[in-house]
Amino acid sequence: MRSNDERIGRLRRLAWLLDSSIPIPGTRFTIGLEALVGLVPFIGDLVGVAFSIVILAESARLGVGKRILARMALNVALEGLVGLVPLAGDVFDAAWKANQRNVRLLNEWLERPVRTERASGLLVLGILAVPLVLPLLAVLLLLYVAAG
Repeated sequence: MRSNDERIGRLRRLAWLLDSSIPIPGTRFTIGLEALVGLVPFIGDLVGVAFSIVILAESARLGVGKRILARMALNVALEGLVGLVPLAGDVFDAAWKANQRNVRLLNEWLERPVRTERASGLLVLGILAVPLVLPLLAVLLLLYVAAG
């Protein structure tokens, strides 16, 4: 059985490999293997999401709370959905770096679990509230215009 430090080190290396392991010559930017695999339409994006899920699953095994796991899942879902858009999705994938974001969340949780849980919970709640608030605002706007 691996110690937590070994597991976290392995996750950091995986995130780096997927998101930042290839420097772009003449710039300070990097991309990872996930961006290259993502160039293959649809299948490449599915493979990238599958690798990202490994980080989520390992974080869950380490005891990360549900709110943080939800935030990590949102990072992966956003990267996966936007990644489906040809070329623009690949550029977003290379810039968003969901795996490194998720490993940072894991590290923050290890250092300050309560604070990270609270911040993640508020973010997830805010994101989930958007689909509820936008239709309500549209209805209010229609009523305002109709009242005239």
